[in-house]
Amino acid sequence: MKNKGLMLSVLVGLFISLLTCNAQTADQTKEKETVSTDNVEVYYFHYERRCATCMAVENESEKALNELYPEKMKSGEMTFLSVNLEDKTNDALAEKLKVDGQSLLVVKGEKQENLTNTAFMHARNNPDKLKKALKESIEKL
Repeated sequence: MKNKGLMLSVLVGLFISLLTCNAQTADQTKEKETVSTDNVEVYYFHYERRCATCMAVENESEKALNELYPEKMKSGEMTFLSVNLEDKTNDALAEKLKVDGQSLLVVKGEKQENLTNTAFMHARNNPDKLKKALKESIEKL
């Protein structure tokens, strides 16, 4: 009986020490992730199976950025990334940006604008509204 109590105490102590180590690692990781940048990043998160509207959101968003900010896009000061949510290598990015479904995000440092609703409403039928929304969001950041 005493051996079981001792074993349980050791296991609880080990469990608590593991939690403490993991918490410190997570805090250190967060510090690295929160390094701010002057670059504007536009992310389109999607799944492998995509409809015409999904494809239009990606195509029209990238097209708008290249038309509005050609120098910044060429220099890398602004980027457009299409991110497949089903690719496990993108899990960390999706978690960092708190994305769990199809999304269009404009990110600059710690600031983030979600244009998902606007993008899906206008990408196919009125891409100029999407272009205008992208420009306004980027200028706000």
